Amino acid sequence: MPRKVEDVRIDDAPSLDTLIRRLEAGGGFSAKEVATGVDLLARILSDREMTVFLSFPADIVSTGTRGVLATLVREGYVDAIITTCGTLDHDLARSFRSYYHGDWDLDDAELHRRHVHRLGNLVIPEANYGAIIERKMRGILDRLWASGTRALSTRALSAAIGEAIPAKERSSILRAAVERQVPVIVPGITDGAVGSQVWLYWQDHRSLSFDLLSDEQLLSDLVYDAKRAGAVILGGGISKHHTIWWNQFRDGLDAALYITTAVEWDGSLSGARTREAVSWGKVKANARHTTVTGDVTVLFPLMVGAALERIR
Repeated sequence: MPRKVEDVRIDDAPSLDTLIRRLEAGGGFSAKEVATGVDLLARILSDREMTVFLSFPADIVSTGTRGVLATLVREGYVDAIITTCGTLDHDLARSFRSYYHGDWDLDDAELHRRHVHRLGNLVIPEANYGAIIERKMRGILDRLWASGTRALSTRALSAAIGEAIPAKERSSILRAAVERQVPVIVPGITDGAVGSQVWLYWQDHRSLSFDLLSDEQLLSDLVYDAKRAGAVILGGGISKHHTIWWNQFRDGLDAALYITTAVEWDGSLSGARTREAVSWGKVKANARHTTVTGDVTVLFPLMVGAALERIR
């Protein structure tokens, strides 16, 4: 007999986990997809023998979702982060300055005149982004140079930034990563303000260089040493591809959860579903895997909250 669709009860103010279970029983379109994703997320996070890769783009770090990411790292659920340069930018800037609510329809020319950046429906005063990053990065790079650093991996750079962020900043991803000794790897390091600050520093310190191959060696070690490998991949782009690319060398991920708003019919990597990665050997054919369609800033806090309730 097929399962009966059940109506979702909310009159008893259910917990997140209970609500997610009821959404699954309701069998409704994306609701069931989210519930399946929570089940997989809980399995990934609770498997202490699984090497867990967390991949995400920088834009969500400008939002409150940053706190969810930091919590996963701080509580020991993540073994490696693969992200974009903007994550370093936003995490560093927000540790010392504030971002603000804005609107999608603000006058962008007027914002530019007032030295305010718009990121979606957020606004960031110029002084709270570029200026603070420039000032903080100069001190960080001076300390690295004085310590004798000449070849700089993105893991080491991320750690140096994390060490420069006060311990009280509990929502800082980089600070949490330093404290938990979780490597943060940025394959596209020059595509952002932090990378540009390293380039500017290089103008007067020509012996300084990026050592990206040592980052790749670390990923190789993590992949080949993993008893099982799982990935939580938010959005797409270079961080997503780098995560699944390396895991093909161990015949694929054992578990993979994607959350994305991108479509697959244009052939983009960002929109590609987990099943496409199976054809490349980046996700195992017998792996537990699913793709959830929706905005990470809405879905991920709810899904993590429900998954952690279940685990605890």
